[in-house]
Amino acid sequence: MEDHEMQEKVVENLHPLRYKDLMPSGFGPSEQVLELRREVVNKRTASGVIFNTTSCLESSSMSWLKQELEIEVHALGPLHITTSMPSSSLEEDRGCIEWLNKQKPRSVIYISVGTIAQMENKEVLEMAWGLCSSSQPFLWVIRPNFILGSGGIESLPKEVSKLVLERGYIVKRAPQVEVLGHPAVGGFWSHCGWNSTLESIVEGVPMICRPFQGEQKVNAMYLESVWKIGVQLEGEVERGKVERVVKRLIVDEEGSSMRERALVLKEKLKAAVKCGGSSYNTFDELVNSLKRK
Repeated sequence: MEDHEMQEKVVENLHPLRYKDLMPSGFGPSEQVLELRREVVNKRTASGVIFNTTSCLESSSMSWLKQELEIEVHALGPLHITTSMPSSSLEEDRGCIEWLNKQKPRSVIYISVGTIAQMENKEVLEMAWGLCSSSQPFLWVIRPNFILGSGGIESLPKEVSKLVLERGYIVKRAPQVEVLGHPAVGGFWSHCGWNSTLESIVEGVPMICRPFQGEQKVNAMYLESVWKIGVQLEGEVERGKVERVVKRLIVDEEGSSMRERALVLKEKLKAAVKCGGSSYNTFDELVNSLKRK
């Protein structure tokens, strides 16, 4: 079977996921990657697998995986709220918190696509126009290497960068967990990496999903179609599309419904790591099983 045909096939028992939704980019042909994964699974040397997730998010997947692997599957997350947070990095812009303090509740779109993803200058330009046209305030993380072949926002036309700086706040790095927990933040435009996804759900913030690679595509699909707390921005980035998706999340009733569902999940995830919660109990069971070995 041709690699293209393989990637378009729906995975058995995982409808509507296709093979290409599960394949990390840059790892070679699909069949070779699948063969490597088969070899790892068939070694059967592990007695258990630990996942940074919770049963309330992925109970059916955890049950299926336990049945398939025939070993223990431990859902212990969200791990980032089970330990003390490290002190803020000196690189983080604390001024953005002061700026957020001046904004209306649930009005701000926070935009961050991780530490690796890059975008073409044209895409960033369309994003900028769309964000400004939405009339919603935005906090935008633009790393020095975020825009391909340029140093940052200064590569945009002067009239655009001027408008962006008037209507939003630009940082090179933000204290993300603190930002997501701020009452002014109403939505998170994200690449949907798993850490960012969990951090957003834990703070009850719905998402605009713009995945780039790896598991991000699956996370985005779950956010939109399973948990129903996100909306995917698919296809080319175009200013009218950007404006509409921001308004859907921040202004429209659809966004309010997503926010309500996100707040319900927030409480479930926080309860999971407390004494008596599913993740707490699973961790307790794991420790006791290790003591017996």
